[in-house]
Amino acid sequence: MSGKPIGEQVIVITGASSGIGLATARAAAEQGAELVLAARSEAALQEIAAELSDGASTAIAVRCDVGRREDVDAVAQAAIERFGRIDTWVNNAGLGMFGRLDETDEADARKLFDTNFWGVVNGAMAALPHLRESGGTLINLGSEVSEATIPLQGMYAASKHAVKGFNDALRIELERVDQAPVHVTLIQPTAVDTPFPQHAKNFMPEEPKLPTPMIDASRVADAILEAAVDPSRASKIGAMAHVDTTLAKVAPAVGDRMAAMQAGRQQYDEPPRNPDGALHEPSERTGVVAQTQGTGGRKAS
Repeated sequence: MSGKPIGEQVIVITGASSGIGLATARAAAEQGAELVLAARSEAALQEIAAELSDGASTAIAVRCDVGRREDVDAVAQAAIERFGRIDTWVNNAGLGMFGRLDETDEADARKLFDTNFWGVVNGAMAALPHLRESGGTLINLGSEVSEATIPLQGMYAASKHAVKGFNDALRIELERVDQAPVHVTLIQPTAVDTPFPQHAKNFMPEEPKLPTPMIDASRVADAILEAAVDPSRASKIGAMAHVDTTLAKVAPAVGDRMAAMQAGRQQYDEPPRNPDGALHEPSERTGVVAQTQGTGGRKAS
């Protein structure tokens, strides 16, 4: 099953105010897509929608906490009211958490799952009636740690494992059991150069960072839009995503040793700037980083 060209699609993107979501929105706008942008950072989102509507594309902004089903349903309704259909829905919204698992706060971990896992479930359930009706693609953002893992980001890895399990079961039910006109794709990037570390909840005594090498968010955006046109079962982005997931399958003991080496490569030599990150409040309220680009996630807003 192949999708329409991007310029003929209505695309919903959650987590569209920064990082991968913003890169995807900009890339889709360049190709003339109609866009529904969802995020908690309403003011930033409105600015982005106005920016992307200044050309061949039209973008609308809908404030949304993906952990709240009613918010996500409102995004779907806004898409139908404005554009009449949904061709591709991208469940991109997600947050991180840095720290040892035995030092992680349970309430914060549950909030992380509300966004990273239940946000994907909520998005899928809101999108499916519309995708079933006209045919389309559901794209879920996993990670290389949907199959591999990394110390000091154990709760994040657990949430991304859960996303893969949900994604795979839903794909089988829709594509194989129901033979519905809906394709389900999992995107699994390696570390991406975005403000992810500074949006994350941080339990470490240092400022968090992602271990290198990192890839640019535009590479993930390209893979997402490729899946929207030519859907595949899954797409791993970046060389390390292929290496780490392969080791996790065929040489797990070696993969464990390599993962352990990353424990000391996830900190800057400075105290935390904002340990709460954007877990409970949108980034425009926390003021921790610029929303447009990464360079290690260290740009102050």
